[in-house]
Amino acid sequence: MELKNQTAVVTGGSRGLGLGIVEALVDQGANVTVVARTKRDLEKVAERLGVATVAADVTDRAAARRILAETRPAILVLNAGAPPSMATLDAHDWESFSHSWETDVKAGLHWVQAALETPLAPGSRVLMGSSGAAVGGSPMSGGYGGAKRMLWMMANYADKLAAERGLGIRFQTVVPRQMIPGTGTGDAASSAYSAKFGIPVAEYLERFGAPMPPRRYGEHLVALLSDPRYAEQRAFGLSGSEGIAVLEEAAA
Repeated sequence: MELKNQTAVVTGGSRGLGLGIVEALVDQGANVTVVARTKRDLEKVAERLGVATVAADVTDRAAARRILAETRPAILVLNAGAPPSMATLDAHDWESFSHSWETDVKAGLHWVQAALETPLAPGSRVLMGSSGAAVGGSPMSGGYGGAKRMLWMMANYADKLAAERGLGIRFQTVVPRQMIPGTGTGDAASSAYSAKFGIPVAEYLERFGAPMPPRRYGEHLVALLSDPRYAEQRAFGLSGSEGIAVLEEAAA
């Protein structure tokens, strides 16, 4: 896909991984709309990068439908999510355990449904942000790993449904395979696990290999969108050491 002048929508694009995605897309000449909750963060990114912004709660079903109907993006990156509550299993109550389901999964469902029902134009790409916790779990983050697995499954369900209906929309999942500092989730998780093991955060992060800061993550997503080798697969693992890897064993 040629990214220059393509219309893109990025949820949670005002900071962290989302901001890295927005920066990389803008660098390729895409026309980006950033959706996030905090107006001040949106003002900063609009001023610096010249993007359009929409202040909205990504879990709002009506907002997802309205934004996609108005923007009709060729690229939709579903990146928004809330940092999980970090605690051992026995210390969670249902509210903290289910937090990622009430935010990340709820938002994912509404935006995927909106992409199918609008529908987006044939040839459009929807990238669903998941997590390495969807593969290996995350014992200190409650229901987070299961929520991220559900997002992966949801993208697969939507991809099959789009094919059955002849919509020509591709739904694909992006799985960062390491913790990434400078993001809400990455900072919360790395702090919790380094404390658990009694080591500095920097030492804990070294076990993941080469770092993958948000802008590098965004460049990987640009490669997924622009390189025809990645047009048909359903899921990709991203890491600082290995770059992009097609995940053969995708969630069913």
